[in-house]
Amino acid sequence: MIEIKNVDKIYETREGKFQALFDVNLTINDGDVFGIIGESGAGKSTLVRCINLLERPTNGQIIIDGQDITNFTGKQLNETRHNIGMIFQHFSLFQQQTVLKNVMYPMRIRGVDRPKAEARARELLKLVGLEGKEGRYPSELSGGQQQRVAIARALVNEPEFLLCDEATSALDSRTTIQILDLLKDINQKLGVTLVVITHALAVVEQICNRVAVIDKGVIVEQGPVADVFENPQSDAAKFLLHTGAVSSTLTVEKEA
Repeated sequence: MIEIKNVDKIYETREGKFQALFDVNLTINDGDVFGIIGESGAGKSTLVRCINLLERPTNGQIIIDGQDITNFTGKQLNETRHNIGMIFQHFSLFQQQTVLKNVMYPMRIRGVDRPKAEARARELLKLVGLEGKEGRYPSELSGGQQQRVAIARALVNEPEFLLCDEATSALDSRTTIQILDLLKDINQKLGVTLVVITHALAVVEQICNRVAVIDKGVIVEQGPVADVFENPQSDAAKFLLHTGAVSSTLTVEKEA
């Protein structure tokens, strides 16, 4: 379980202080596919980066499985991060390394011996549908295939949680559906809890069971996806639903 309690995030800028998050409180249960949705600049990426302390909250607590990690540093923080995988919009792969070496990388820096690391990497590449492409380089792959490599790499340490920061934003509609289906399969088969950051209603509709709406750094609404989308209470949720025509695009592509 991930518990976010009273989290603020304030940045010091040349123009003065900028507050990106205001008193955020969320509980993400084990097994959830939890969506955090908002417009660009709403604070959703800052929030997800606070979960694994890539951004440290200015105030508040991040509690993972009952343990407050907010002040973790060094070895303790690294061990915690091994339990929290993360994938990004632009894949963040090493362009000069093969697919296999990209997936092996987190294990190699932990000191896992090469045969064990290679076996694990091959197992995960099969899971994400890239068996036979171990010797390819990222530039030889499509965007969807590169994201599959990134997903495999994020799973090598057998994390309990997987943070997805706009993981499908750089992909076309058909590929987006395929990647979301893969993530849903990983959630169901491996029991990995997913936190999905997105600005697209269609992503939340396809994969998430619960959702929080964030607006200008404030969680304005949260609950089961059906409840929030069928009876939105906040202006931000109503606006997203009003402009959410992209949803029908994904549906058409899926039916094609």
